[in-house]
Parts: sequence; C-alpha cells; structure tokens
Amino acid sequence: MGLLKQLVVAVILLSQEFVSIGADEEVKASEACGFEAIFNFGDSNSDTGCMSAAFFPAALPYGQTFFHEAAGRASDGRLIIDFIAKHLGLPYLSAYMDSIGSSYSHGANFAAAASTIRRQNRTFFDGGSPFNLEIQVSQFIQFKTRTAKFYNQGQGNSYPKPEDFSKAIYTFDIGQNDIAAALQRMGQEDSEAVISDIVDQLSNQVIYLYNEGARTFWIHNTGPIGCLPVAMPMHNAYNYTPVPGYLDQNGCVVYQNDLAKGFNRKLNDTVVKLRAVYLDASFVYVDMFSAKYELISNAKKEGFEDPSKICCGYHEGGNHFYCGNYNATINGTEIYAGSCKDPSSHISWDGVHYTDAANSWIANRIVNGSFSDPPLPITRSCSLA
Repeated sequence: MGLLKQLVVAVILLSQEFVSIGADEEVKASEACGFEAIFNFGDSNSDTGCMSAAFFPAALPYGQTFFHEAAGRASDGRLIIDFIAKHLGLPYLSAYMDSIGSSYSHGANFAAAASTIRRQNRTFFDGGSPFNLEIQVSQFIQFKTRTAKFYNQGQGNSYPKPEDFSKAIYTFDIGQNDIAAALQRMGQEDSEAVISDIVDQLSNQVIYLYNEGARTFWIHNTGPIGCLPVAMPMHNAYNYTPVPGYLDQNGCVVYQNDLAKGFNRKLNDTVVKLRAVYLDASFVYVDMFSAKYELISNAKKEGFEDPSKICCGYHEGGNHFYCGNYNATINGTEIYAGSCKDPSSHISWDGVHYTDAANSWIANRIVNGSFSDPPLPITRSCSLA
C-alpha cells in the first residue's frame, strides 16, 4: 500500500473512531440517571410530615383525597415532591423527623412547613419554624454520617448505601416564606439587599452539600406568591376596589409577584455561577413560577374553577379561618371551614397550598424539562451541561 493510501485509510479510521466516540457520548447523555435516592429540602410546599411529627399532628380534611387520612402534608393529597418521586420510580419520601413507620432506603425529606432559608426569630407558636435551611442541611449531614456507621456495621438495610449519596438527586423548594417575610417589611429595609442575602445563604447551603458529595441539584424557584388566594383583596375586605395596576389580569397582586420575580432572577444568576465553578456537578434551575402561573392563567381551560376560589377554610371580608377549624364563629354565628365537595376542581386547597390535582398538573409540566434550565427532564438531570 502506497503512503498516500495509508494516510487515507488512517484518516478514515480516525474519523470513524470520532464518530463512535460522539455516538457513545450522545447515548450517555440520553440515558436515564437511575437515581436510587432523593434528598429534599424545603418548606410546606414539600413537607411530607416533619412539622406534623415534631409538633401537633395534621388532621383531616388534610390528606382526604389521596391518602384518605391526614398524611402530614399541606394538601388534600400529594405534593409535587410526591409526584417527582413517583416519576423517578421511587417511594414517597419519609420525613426525617418522623420516627414511626418511616423508610429511608431511598432518601429522606428534610423539608418543614413555615421554614425559611434565613434564620428566623419566630417560634412554631408564632407561625415560625426551627428548621430553616441551615438546620435541614445539618440534619442531612448527620443522617449521612450515622447511616454510614450503621451500614459499615452490617445494619444499613433501611438506609441508602454510602455510594447512593453521590448518585442521588438533591431537590430544593424553599424561599416562599422568606419572600413573605420581606413583603411584610417592605419600606423598612432594602428589598434588593434582602433578596441577595437570601439567595447567597441558599447558595452557601448548596455548596455545603456539594462538599458532602452531592452532584445533582434540582432547584425550584419560588412561585407567584401574589396569586395565592389569601393575598387577593376579595378575601381580605368587603367591597374593596383596588387601584389600577395593583392586580394583574389574573387578579394576582403585582408588587408581591414582582418581589418573587426579583428573587427568581437572582437565584437563576446564582445557579449559573455555581454551574461555572463546580464543573463536575449538575445544577438544574426549575421555573416553578411560570409553571404555576400558566395553570392559574388557564384554569378554566384546564378544567379548574376560578383560581381565586379556596376549597378548604373560610376567608371572607378579612376573616380567616383556616382549613379544618371546626370551631369558627363570627358574631356568634358558626362558620363552615371544612373542605369543598370536589377538591379536584380547585387549584387552591387552603388559600396558600395547592390541591392534589393542581400539584399533579404542575409536576407533569416540570418533570419533562419544559420549565428547566438547562432543559433536561428530571430523569436525565444528572447530565452535565
């Protein structure tokens, strides 16, 4: 074979090798991650029983639709994290604080209702939570350390394997209560500085988890807080006519949503920066605001009632009796604060949290990557951008 022919053959073989490598990389990028565990951090939007176990247990009608009993969730049924677990082929997450009947073989849930990213000065009895994100991450580190000890002693069948921690997905749905606190203090402090501090503290906790071996992060931004029915004027005063521009076309409070959007922009920028620094980890930013707002904007088209309607509880004229308050009276008149007949027709369960049906709708939209940056479905969210 002449030299020219040898060169031609070598080039062909080399090009075939590159094609093969490219094809292999494409196959790997399209493969499912096969997560064996989920570790979740958040507030009541994803609490599957922490506060119910730590303080007073939840009661019906919470849980009535799917579980047919109170299940520690702020809904008539499942939360978005439940649908995520189901989509990944994993069991529903047990709350870390729940010591009875729990299983942690496929992860744990550290989310707690009323929790914030920043430390707070309110107790449970003031509507606060002792389980801010810093504490939740500390609980995870303790969980990881102690389960490894049991596993090494041959007693780890009920816990994730040590190698599962680096291969797990770490999900976040927290920040709504920080935004609510900032809204209460608007005009008293620099909201932009507050938002920066909130996101910086979230970033710090993500980095702590990275240092503990976490490599796949699925981070929800905060939803349209101004669209929660309890925020809408119709539930807070009689015959109130808001000034032009106070509400948007869906009846949501504009300035409240604007603050949430400011938080989301800062969070997105921070996730991009984390992605640039920690090249061996995957950081997926999930636009929950847009997913939830899309549902609210198209409620009737999607088979739901007016999004301002609340299924459980009584919220009229500034009187608020939350879901399950069976001793509610106004001027001696008994008020019904139980559940509506058909929760599946409502978006809002109790004025703050979503119904099982609404959570299902939202989860179905986010797990396929439609609202994610990068646009990866959750089953392939371990892929590096």
